[in-house]
Amino acid sequence: TEYAADKTSQKDTEEDIINAVKRAPVVTIMGHVDHGKTSLLDFIRNENVVAGESGGITQHIGAYEVEINNGKNITFLDTPGHAAFTAMRARGAQITDIVIVIIAADDDVMPQTREAIDHSKAANVAIVIAINKIDTPNANPENIKKSLSEQNILVEEWGGKYQCQEISAKSGKGIDELMEKILLEAEVLELKANRKTEAQGVVLESRLDKGLGAIATVLIRKGTLTKGSAFLCGNQYGKVRAMFDDRGKSVAESVSTSTVEILGFQNIPEAGDSLQVVENAVRAREIGEFRQQELKEKEMSQSTRVSLDDLYAQMESGVLKELRLVLKADAQGSVEVLVDALEKRSTEKVSVKVIHSGVGAVNESDVLLASASDAIVVGFNVRPERTAQNLAEHDQVDLRLYTVIYEVGDEIKQAMVGLLDPTFREKELGRVEVRDTFRVPKFGVIAGSYVQDGTVLRNAQVRLLRDNVVIYEGELDSLRRFKEDVNEVKEGYECG
Repeated sequence: TEYAADKTSQKDTEEDIINAVKRAPVVTIMGHVDHGKTSLLDFIRNENVVAGESGGITQHIGAYEVEINNGKNITFLDTPGHAAFTAMRARGAQITDIVIVIIAADDDVMPQTREAIDHSKAANVAIVIAINKIDTPNANPENIKKSLSEQNILVEEWGGKYQCQEISAKSGKGIDELMEKILLEAEVLELKANRKTEAQGVVLESRLDKGLGAIATVLIRKGTLTKGSAFLCGNQYGKVRAMFDDRGKSVAESVSTSTVEILGFQNIPEAGDSLQVVENAVRAREIGEFRQQELKEKEMSQSTRVSLDDLYAQMESGVLKELRLVLKADAQGSVEVLVDALEKRSTEKVSVKVIHSGVGAVNESDVLLASASDAIVVGFNVRPERTAQNLAEHDQVDLRLYTVIYEVGDEIKQAMVGLLDPTFREKELGRVEVRDTFRVPKFGVIAGSYVQDGTVLRNAQVRLLRDNVVIYEGELDSLRRFKEDVNEVKEGYECG
C-alpha cells in the first residue's frame, strides 16, 4: 500500500503546492559547550512569556514557538546538540530549516563548533552565525570572523553569504536583530506548507509515563492534526487521545510547524520517526503491524552502506557519484595533508569529498554523521572510542584505521579502480587500562593493568593509546598474573 511501502514523504504533492501558505521557520541552535546556547534559549524563552503568566514559561517539551514584534513566528527546537540533530537525519527526518551556530566572542572556533558547521552543511540547511558574549572584556568578534573564514564560512560583511549577528545572551543585546535575520533567511527560503491536508509530522522525543503510557513530542510538518485522528508513526500506530502545546495547555488541533505532546501511541516511537494520519484505527493497526514485520526482515538482510570493498561495483553501476569521507587524525598537520591528498583522488566517475575532518579519537558524532551521509570513516594514528566502535558495527558504517599516511590515499585509489584486495583485516581482541607502572630489573618497565573487555593473549600485537592517540605499536614480551606466566587474561582480571 502507499502507506506501507514508504515512510512519510517530505516531498510536496501538486495539491500541497496549490494550497501552500507561509509557515514559520524551524530553528536549531548548535555550538561549543559554554558558548551560550542555553543562555540564548533561556533569554528567548523568558522574553516571550505571554501576558498574564507569572514567572517563566514552563518547558513541557523540547520545542517552543516565539512570536516576534511584527506577529511573525519562529519555532525553536531545543536539541542536545549536533549528534542528536544528525541522529534524526540518519533516520530520514530533515526537520530543521535554519541552524544558528553560536560562538563566544572571547574564545575561538572550537572543535565542537567546527563539527556543528560540518553537520549543518552535510544536512544542507541555512546557517546563521551568532557571536555571543560581546560585552565581555576579552571579546574579539573580528578574530571569530577570521577563524570562520578558515572554515569556508565567510560572513556577509566580509563579502560572503552567511548572515552574522553579534549578541549578548545575558543582556539581550543584538537578539532582536538576530531574530530579524532568521526571518530574512526564512523569506529567502520561501517556506510554505499545506494546512488543508492530513497531518504529517516528525517525532522529536518520546518517553513512557506510568499513568499515561507512551507520549511523544511531534513537530507538525504539514496539514492539521486533530484530536481523535488515527495515525501511523514509523512502525508504531495509535489514535490521538490528547494533545498539549509547549506551555502544557490542552489543544484540540495543531497546524504546521507547531509542536505538540501527543498521547495515544501503541508503543514508544523513536526520535526521527515520521507521523502520518490515516483514515481509521483499523487501517493504522494493519499497516503498523506490516511495517513491524518489514523492519524485522530488513534487519535480517544485509546492509547497503558504502564500503571500500564494494566501492568499484557501486561506481560501475552508476549508483555512487560522490565518495564521502569523515576524517580524524592525530594532528592538524596530518589532517590538512590527508584532506588534500584524498580530494585529489577524484575522478570523472566519482568525486572524493571530506565532509568533516578533525583532530582526536573517532567519536559517536563522527559515526552518526557518516551514517546519515552514507560516508566512510577514516582514522589516521587514532583509534575509535568504544561507543563509536559499537555504533559503527551496529549501523554497519565502514571504519578504516591507518598508521602509514600514504596507505590512506593508495587504498582509496585501489578501491576506485577495483584492485582492492583486503589480505589482512585487523581484529580487536580486547582493551586494557594501565593503572600503574613499575620497573623490574632485567625486564624493564611493567604495566600493571586491568582488562576492561575482551581477552589479552600472550604474543598478541598491541597498540598503546594516550587520549585515544597511538603512541606505540609492538608485540607483548610477557604476560603475567601475580608471579605466574599465563597465555591469556580475560575481562575483569588484573595482569602485568
